[in-house]
Amino acid sequence: MSYTPPLMPSAPPPPSAPAPAPAPGAWLKSPVGLANATVALLGAGIAVDLFSLVAGGGVYGVVSDVLDGGYGAVTEDRLDRADTLYGVSGILQGAVMLGTVVLFLCWFHRVRVNAEVFAPDAHSKSRGWAIGGWFVPIANLWFPRRIAVDIWDASSGDRRLPGTGRENERRTLLNAWWTLWLTTGIFGQIASRQYRAAEEPEKIQQAVVSLMASDLINIAAAVVAMLFVRRLTAMQDALARSGPGRPF
Repeated sequence: MSYTPPLMPSAPPPPSAPAPAPAPGAWLKSPVGLANATVALLGAGIAVDLFSLVAGGGVYGVVSDVLDGGYGAVTEDRLDRADTLYGVSGILQGAVMLGTVVLFLCWFHRVRVNAEVFAPDAHSKSRGWAIGGWFVPIANLWFPRRIAVDIWDASSGDRRLPGTGRENERRTLLNAWWTLWLTTGIFGQIASRQYRAAEEPEKIQQAVVSLMASDLINIAAAVVAMLFVRRLTAMQDALARSGPGRPF
């Protein structure tokens, strides 16, 4: 007679590790208001850049007349008007840019904190770098993008699978925003220095062309930034509303 051992009860599955908790001070808060204000100022920046293009065209026309017929062909009043108008456009650009930077950083920090609630373990940089990373020389060439990628992934509602190509496709808007941001910053610095150093009419004309090209890049960068801010805000809003607990 064979012996059949009694069936042993199966061992219970090991308990799953609890999800990591966000760091102290991280809580969900709607970024919609900050996003709307940021987008509005980006739109104001586009309007000011268009004004600068018109003013730059006026300076270019005056300098062209000087090159064609000498200073006698252009009245002093016309020179003063063109120079004053271009100076005003530059002041307006600086003021709008300052306001936009402040609002954008407030929004960027807010979405970074929200992303930490969504995915506490998905961030390679601490929360403070969401603002500090923009002001550290050299590091500001890639830290903000790295933080933006972490925010984007945490706010997308799913984890990326490396090597599938999906992560690159879905970050197209983010990459376009960052590329244009770097381009407008670098090109704008070069054009501004060229204009400040120009003294001869030919050099002034060339510098004005560079500044007008910089304005066009600024407009493109602002449009893409508006799309980026709206898209990331919408992602966080949808994820917060679909998750457990109280939404925004």
